[in-house]
Amino acid sequence: MALFVEVAKRKSFSQAAVALGMPISSLSRRITLFESAVGLRLLDRTTRKLVLTSYGEAYLSQATRLVEEAQRTFDDMVSQAKGPSGFLKIAVPPDFWVLRHLSGVISEFSRDHEHVQIHVDLRPAPVDLAADNYDLAIAIEEPRETSLIVRKVGELENGLFASRSYLLAHGRPQHPRDLSQHRIVLPSQGASSNWTLTRGTETASVTVGGPVSCNSLSLARRFVVSGQGITPANLINVERDVLSGKLERVLPEWRLPPTPVYIVTTSRLLPAKARSFIDFATKRINAILTAVARGTPVPETIDIDPSRDYSPAPVFALRS
Repeated sequence: MALFVEVAKRKSFSQAAVALGMPISSLSRRITLFESAVGLRLLDRTTRKLVLTSYGEAYLSQATRLVEEAQRTFDDMVSQAKGPSGFLKIAVPPDFWVLRHLSGVISEFSRDHEHVQIHVDLRPAPVDLAADNYDLAIAIEEPRETSLIVRKVGELENGLFASRSYLLAHGRPQHPRDLSQHRIVLPSQGASSNWTLTRGTETASVTVGGPVSCNSLSLARRFVVSGQGITPANLINVERDVLSGKLERVLPEWRLPPTPVYIVTTSRLLPAKARSFIDFATKRINAILTAVARGTPVPETIDIDPSRDYSPAPVFALRS
């Protein structure tokens, strides 16, 4: 049953064999024997792909729950004996705030959980958790897969930023409509974009654009530091630039929509190592983002306020 679930989740014998640490031939033979014992074909195999039959689809949902519950029970027994243990593989976005702050969170967790070995992959979205064998991912975009389980752990406040040299040369916008006359460095592909900014109950929409765009928040930051224009950025990514005077906030009384931060998993039933990390990281990330939103410089390691509720938002599965 466990072998079938692994193959069905990955839709690949080769990927499942790697994850399980067994030869493909042995795995295929075990699944064939399992289908013979059941008396039904659960998987249709072709040279190009593997798909579940209708019987396989029906069986997978029940088998997955049983396998995950059995694994969780086993992990709980082990964790009671020696604490959370095992190999924890995490995917995180390659953003500056991740490199600076999340690295400290992971290091602190590692010191407190000596039996957990952590591997961190810097991976831009989207990430295939099942195919690449990740236990969880930290994401700032909603995953496209409808089967994933998402926990919202906080929000990144966004603002507009430019260098002093650019503002001296081109003037400082006084209202969002003035942005249409400025050079905008877009951190996304395209020559233009539509922005909506709010100030209290007031809303303003504007179409902006510029000669430079990219697919990286970090690269967009470098462009504006060198005087290329104005760009939207997470406050946590540019806090040092603002404190050092490299960047200044533009239209500070206006707000862009915040960027949610999620922890994403493939199941609600998680092993102890993943549950422990999620609980630990949720409190730290929430405290860091709260400090940044208040304009408080964030140290490399942040203390947790015991009187504050850092509980994550309710867990939900994405649905199309």
